[in-house]
Amino acid sequence: MAISKNQIKYIRQLEQKKFRRRERLFVAEGPKVVGDLLVHYQPRAMFATSDWLRSNSSYSHLPSSILTEVTPDELRRVSFLQHPQQVLALFPLPADASISFPEDLSAAHGLSAVSTRLSLALDGIQDPGNLGTIIRLADWFGIDQIVCSEDTVDAWNPKVVQATMGSIARVNIIYIDLLRYLDAMPADTPVYGTLLDGENIYHQPLTPHGVIVMGNEGNGISPEVRARVTHRLLIPSYRSVDTAESLNVAIATAITCAEFRRRQS
Repeated sequence: MAISKNQIKYIRQLEQKKFRRRERLFVAEGPKVVGDLLVHYQPRAMFATSDWLRSNSSYSHLPSSILTEVTPDELRRVSFLQHPQQVLALFPLPADASISFPEDLSAAHGLSAVSTRLSLALDGIQDPGNLGTIIRLADWFGIDQIVCSEDTVDAWNPKVVQATMGSIARVNIIYIDLLRYLDAMPADTPVYGTLLDGENIYHQPLTPHGVIVMGNEGNGISPEVRARVTHRLLIPSYRSVDTAESLNVAIATAITCAEFRRRQS
């Protein structure tokens, strides 16, 4: 059964955040990303070429209401990629993909956990590629949770999902009022932030638990969140003059997470 014009229109609308939130669906593409997500989620719809179906015969039993075999040209018409990759699927958004600050703080998925493990907090990240890379980094460094400010780019944007390379299936991502979240944590919770006026990260004590805050690409951590940072960290430049103004936020996240994990080992 060929893909219909209505299906094409529906999938293309999922590029819009408001439509994703209304339909409670997001788009994933390619054998790697779709394959990782299939381990965790039941797809609402899949559009796959014969090549993908031959390599993934275990999914050929899916009913026609979910699985549609398409030609490469048909896949190109719905794909958000410059070079479509054999399969596109629609998955349900996680139940907590969009939440307001809960009255029951335990429903915030991690307020108590920061006392025993490390988490990331993102303050106004705007670039989909950066967010996707940070999610992938969190997966690599064993950080299970990312708390995002409400003005951070949507993690279920097709560009973000693609940049995670499947890691979005293994990292819990929450959108919440970041100031209220930080204020609600136990008073002794370490809150780390990378700041240009911070202290050299390689000379500072780092704990195996707490929150690492990463800020906006252009403006860094906002003044309101900065006021809640208890440990100000600096990734030093090793060029004394004529150096880059700052690091890309995803690169800074990688360096910071690597140093925290190095200390633990």
